[in-house]
Amino acid sequence: MTYHTVAAFTQSLSLVLFFVLFIGVVIYALWPGNRQKFEHAARMPLDSDDHDPTLTRDTGGRN
Repeated sequence: MTYHTVAAFTQSLSLVLFFVLFIGVVIYALWPGNRQKFEHAARMPLDSDDHDPTLTRDTGGRN
């Protein structure tokens, strides 16, 4: 086996591997059972009740 044969084989194999991995991630993200978990995670920053009114907003040195 030459270098070019091995390089072509590994490039093709890694392309297939990453394509299958990508499809798996897409399926996981769109799976109906995960919808509620992702919606909850998307709302977490907005639902936070940790706001401390004594903290001031950073205005970058402007008054």
